Amino acid sequence: MTSSVRPPRLTITRVAVSDPLVEPLLRELGDEYSARYGKDAHTELARYPADEFAPPDGVLLLLLEDGEPVAGGAFRRYDEATAELKRIWTHSAHRRRGLARRVIAELEREAVARGYRRVYLTTGPRQPEARGLYLATGYTPLFDTTANPETIGPLPFEKHLSAVPSHIPGPHNPGKAPKP
Repeated sequence: MTSSVRPPRLTITRVAVSDPLVEPLLRELGDEYSARYGKDAHTELARYPADEFAPPDGVLLLLLEDGEPVAGGAFRRYDEATAELKRIWTHSAHRRRGLARRVIAELEREAVARGYRRVYLTTGPRQPEARGLYLATGYTPLFDTTANPETIGPLPFEKHLSAVPSHIPGPHNPGKAPKP
């Protein structure tokens, strides 16, 4: 007897901050930040008005696996040409699967579609995984990478956008890179 195991189905959805699917993202993110930095981070996560992450200037998206949120992220307008990434998150049970890279690629696509030419973000000095992710996905650090991150504070990054490469798989391009 053979059994077939269906691979998980991943979909991207755009949601409002008030959507119930967002709650696990913000709860786990706040708990993790609080543990890393020793203070309640939930207030910081609620600092920005929800409408800043709504079209036309922003977006909040979730990567769902069989309907359950496993990763997500958002951006808001930083200035006329720049989107600011916020709240990049992967559920702790789903890390090391490339989901955050997929979220970032989709956020970049959305930013280009809204006319942004640059992405800006900051991450904390106690988030080496995030620092590594942004370096690996082509972001330029706007700080001295040889300095102790604890002496810098928030670590700023930027990336200049052009048309997002078509070889990045995602909902708008589910296939492989085109043949030359």
